[in-house]
Amino acid sequence: MTERIILVDEFDRPIGSAEKMEAHRTPKLHRAFSVFIHHNGYMLVQQRAMGKYHSGGLWANACCSHPREDESTELAVVRRLEQEIGVRGIKPVELFSFVYEHKFNDCLYEHEYDHVFAADYSGALSANEDEIMETKWIEFGELSSRLRKTPEEFAVWFLIAAPRVLAIKR
Repeated sequence: MTERIILVDEFDRPIGSAEKMEAHRTPKLHRAFSVFIHHNGYMLVQQRAMGKYHSGGLWANACCSHPREDESTELAVVRRLEQEIGVRGIKPVELFSFVYEHKFNDCLYEHEYDHVFAADYSGALSANEDEIMETKWIEFGELSSRLRKTPEEFAVWFLIAAPRVLAIKR
């Protein structure tokens, strides 16, 4: 079954849907979300699995994905938190949103209207190996330093969103 995601205009109004990989082969603006998990001055980060269709091996936020056609962003966040890192029973709060476009190569793009959520959580994790190579907790100050010193280690959307999340959560 192909996964259909929500195409949006520059104001995040739905304008249709597309098969997920089709939306990424051409820069079609679509709805996405990024979830940041934090606790006591530490941020949970994940190293993306090498088999991901882009950004494999790079570090990113705890969870990110796309709402499916006819699915709210909030429900998609809850669904993907459970599927990616085994987290249940939390309701992240939306902090902000932003639009970005990135060309990985001639036939792979990200063009997303990204909704950024955050939640305080310190419970158990169960990383989905198809999605994640490794998870770790990193202190806010260390993360800020690494974002500046070694940006090539991080996914493009994380470089945009993480400094804003850190500024809000400090």
